[in-house]
Amino acid sequence: MERIPAVGLGTWKAAPGEVAEAVKVAIDTGYRHFDCAYLYHNEIEVGAGIHSKITEGVVRREDLFIVSKLWCTSHKKSLVKAACTRSLTALNLDYLDLYLMHWPMGFKSGEEDVPLDRSGMVIASDTDFLDTWEAMEDLVVMGLVKAIGVSNFNHKQLDRLLNKPNLRFKPITNQIECHPYLTQKELIGFCQSRQVSVTAYRPLGGSSEGVDLLDDPVIQRVAQKHNKSPAQILLRFQIQRNVIVIPKSVTPKRIIENIQVFDFKLSEQDMNDILGLNRNLRLCTLPIAANHKDYPFNIYF
Repeated sequence: MERIPAVGLGTWKAAPGEVAEAVKVAIDTGYRHFDCAYLYHNEIEVGAGIHSKITEGVVRREDLFIVSKLWCTSHKKSLVKAACTRSLTALNLDYLDLYLMHWPMGFKSGEEDVPLDRSGMVIASDTDFLDTWEAMEDLVVMGLVKAIGVSNFNHKQLDRLLNKPNLRFKPITNQIECHPYLTQKELIGFCQSRQVSVTAYRPLGGSSEGVDLLDDPVIQRVAQKHNKSPAQILLRFQIQRNVIVIPKSVTPKRIIENIQVFDFKLSEQDMNDILGLNRNLRLCTLPIAANHKDYPFNIYF
């Protein structure tokens, strides 16, 4: 099984005009892991950035670890291959290193990414993520993807998948929101105990009640102690928990800074202090899907 590089570049909400340059800077800086998704609608630009560096001879395709995600409107088994091929075409690649099911929830297929009913709630499809998984397994057999995984699965959903009869390929990761305000201790423990790695999205957090995680006094103190930036502390925190991180940035200085996290170590006290910041603050809740049968956040973990 391919090992997922510990730090990757996130591309969510990266504007098409900026993301190709961000990818080039990242490759020059040593990034080899790129986290993409159909939903982000910028895979063409990500692919352009990657190919310019391959053409320059800076990197080879086999040195890179490229991830994309199956969107919720393509959960019907008959739609999965076309969805994957669409991302491959946009990225201008022959294969993906990893393809994730973006959410455990299927939405009605069609033109809209998020089909809504009259009350503004998502229209579900009559799909089951276990069936969707079978179609994703076929992608591995066909050689379109090297590995498959999941995202935003709670422990019961992951357990159901791992216990699926005739499972051909295990999910190699569960990509979840994780930062010191949402430490995900139980879910990470569950995943790792079942040999499923954890990838943290939004590892730099965000704002809660007007307090930005990067400005948190505990993070600031630890950063000063190690002579590192708050962002570097937040990323190192996850790496020491064996959690993969995919910080998103389009700013060259930050892109470079975010991978310079292997030359220092947080003490046990630092780690405990940061874990103590947990307030189960979820920034990405997708409330329009809260009544979906497979909505993942109705249970604690």
